[in-house]
Amino acid sequence: EHRKILSPDFLSNAQIMDLLAEDVNGVQEKLGIFLDFKNLNTCLKDAILLDYYASGFLWAKEMNFSLLQSSKFMTLLDMLLHNLRNLHMSLEDSIKWLGEVMAEIGPNHAQKKKDWPIFDVKQANAIIDYLKISLFQHYRLYDFMFHSSRTEVVIGTEQVVEVIKSAESPFPSPLEEGISLDIFSTFIEPVATSDTEMGGLEQEQGPCESQPEADTPDLDSLAGFTIEDVRSVLARVTDDVLTGLQTEINEKLQIQEDAFNARIEKLKKA
Repeated sequence: EHRKILSPDFLSNAQIMDLLAEDVNGVQEKLGIFLDFKNLNTCLKDAILLDYYASGFLWAKEMNFSLLQSSKFMTLLDMLLHNLRNLHMSLEDSIKWLGEVMAEIGPNHAQKKKDWPIFDVKQANAIIDYLKISLFQHYRLYDFMFHSSRTEVVIGTEQVVEVIKSAESPFPSPLEEGISLDIFSTFIEPVATSDTEMGGLEQEQGPCESQPEADTPDLDSLAGFTIEDVRSVLARVTDDVLTGLQTEINEKLQIQEDAFNARIEKLKKA
């Protein structure tokens, strides 16, 4: 008669024997397969339930329970969660239910009916102590998990930033570089502009220098000029070009920044 209590079994005898041969990681892995937990990496509820069952089985293994005892203990763990999840049983009612079940499968029932008990006195007391610290101590948390709706928390989001490239400027914008306007203007834009302007000057001067007059010996076009003279001329040219270009780029960037700020404000209001 005692074999009918806590039936049907939560795990089959073959599954329990398979779990007994595994270490901690193996027990968790196979229990996840037996219980069909497919979203352990993303579902917190499945992960909590797997930990609940795996911890209980490993404790029963340390207690050296027999195959029948391990089976009934795992079924007991499952029935306690079933009562909470489906019957919304209170903590007080759950403790009373446990007492009634332990009276049926423990030594007290065996003494009255002269049946062989599933658990002796020491094992029954150990089971009650284990359930106190594993389930009953955190009963409200398990109740919250089953019966309280939780809002989905967004831990990441993607933003698409549209960068308007000016046809007049070949240089990247601060938005493309992902840096502030001050750093971009100080360290990147002048260098790129200077290199480009110097390249343009070389292209403009190239054709003139490549057409030497007939019967005229090759002469250095910079003869009579010092390095400082050349630097001074290039500095004046680049400064004039950069000043106008810098002002124009800053104005366009300010317009783009105002437009993006307006769009962001609309998204916040929406």
